[in-house]
Amino acid sequence: MGLSQISGVRTIVLVVEDEPLLRMAAVDMVEDAGFEALEACTAAEAVAILEGRTDIHIVFTDIDMPGDMDGMRLAAIIRDRWPPIHLIVTSGHVASRDLRLPPDAVFFGKPYDERQVTQEMLKRSLNSGAGPTGA
Repeated sequence: MGLSQISGVRTIVLVVEDEPLLRMAAVDMVEDAGFEALEACTAAEAVAILEGRTDIHIVFTDIDMPGDMDGMRLAAIIRDRWPPIHLIVTSGHVASRDLRLPPDAVFFGKPYDERQVTQEMLKRSLNSGAGPTGA
């Protein structure tokens, strides 16, 4: 019996990445780990998705994105408007020491180790009472 059957709730991860190939790879990583993935290509699109859903547990976002809002601003908005959502932030252009992450957010530099990212997702999903399918 998987974690999702024990808890009755499957973890939904919103992947926010503007680069299509990187977004597809991240969605595959999330789904291969047994989570349900949603995707957005901009921070504004991510906010619109979050406004329409109450079942998202984790947001996995890149920092560098086009438009008026980058991933750091998105993370701050999520922490303010949806405090229970767990935040995992990534970038290939910024070092973690240069960031001021919101409370309870974690950073992975690109290229990231997929096992470490999915382990962090699993840890955070267990804290929220949800889990991956078939884990």
